[in-house]
Amino acid sequence: MEKGENRIKQEDCSEDNLGAGILTLTNKRLAFDKTNARIMDFSKHFGETVMDIQLDDIIKVWKEGLLMKKVCFTAKTKEGEQTFKFGVFNTKGWTKSIQRQIDENKNQ
Repeated sequence: MEKGENRIKQEDCSEDNLGAGILTLTNKRLAFDKTNARIMDFSKHFGETVMDIQLDDIIKVWKEGLLMKKVCFTAKTKEGEQTFKFGVFNTKGWTKSIQRQIDENKNQ
């Protein structure tokens, strides 16, 4: 994390295309780190960071799903606009937290 960056939320989850990992929201960005788990000793280790998006690059945030609820967002990336869908425990809480951080960044 950078100087002045604070972790707001972090959760072990899965993204539709990226797989299992840890989603982290800070006051400056959203990041997703792959995880490597071992059943033998119930350990889990951080792998590579496969998504690192500045909050300024997020275009839209929403939640979707009836049974399998997901927090979703569209962001500007090097490849163009991309949509990510994460299966987190509290979609409403994540949606509000992401939007709150985006709004706070715009007001600074």
